Amino acid sequence: MLSFEEIKNNHAIRTYIQKADESLIALGFTEHSFAHVTQVSEMAGYILSALDYPKRDVELARIAGYLHDIGNLVNRAEHSQSGAVMVFRILNDMNAEPEDIATIVTAIGNHDEGTGVPVNPVAAALILADKSDVRRSRVRNPDNLQFDIHDRVNYSVKKSILKINEDRTIIKLKLTVDTHYGSVMDYFEIFLQRMILCRKAAEILNLQFKLIINEQQLI
Repeated sequence: MLSFEEIKNNHAIRTYIQKADESLIALGFTEHSFAHVTQVSEMAGYILSALDYPKRDVELARIAGYLHDIGNLVNRAEHSQSGAVMVFRILNDMNAEPEDIATIVTAIGNHDEGTGVPVNPVAAALILADKSDVRRSRVRNPDNLQFDIHDRVNYSVKKSILKINEDRTIIKLKLTVDTHYGSVMDYFEIFLQRMILCRKAAEILNLQFKLIINEQQLI
């Protein structure tokens, strides 16, 4: 049975993730390499584990999180769909179970706010984990005078926490934002569609999504 460790240690997969991120470096995008995919993998697993989903679902969420941005190797545009097709081929060649492939491919193909829909719990967990990874260390532009709005927003976030409450009724994304670099309005300008998708993903998991910035609840 396919395991997260097999995926993480696969040379071809690591190469594709690295090369995909090199393309995004050339395009001036924030970090989408091992730090990001590892964070998303861990957080997707945490979400389903905290909600007492079966261990297999937790493992599949971790795998989907690790592989979700591999489609950037092809092109940034529609990378969720190209990534899903790539992952289908990779996992099929690894003799993964069809049910596992189907769940992972579906989650990856639905993780982006342009076309994504949280069609199952693994997809929902991936969406929440991916869209909550906003942090200063993802910015690679060394000159803050040259920051675009994505750089400003990510650089402004000093701390980001995604947490499910003890009653397992609410999932909160709490951000500490330094408004010297980016305003709360900047955040909403580029992330509103992502936050709407997070709200829909939370609903699939029978949770309420709340966004809190500098101790103020905004969603």
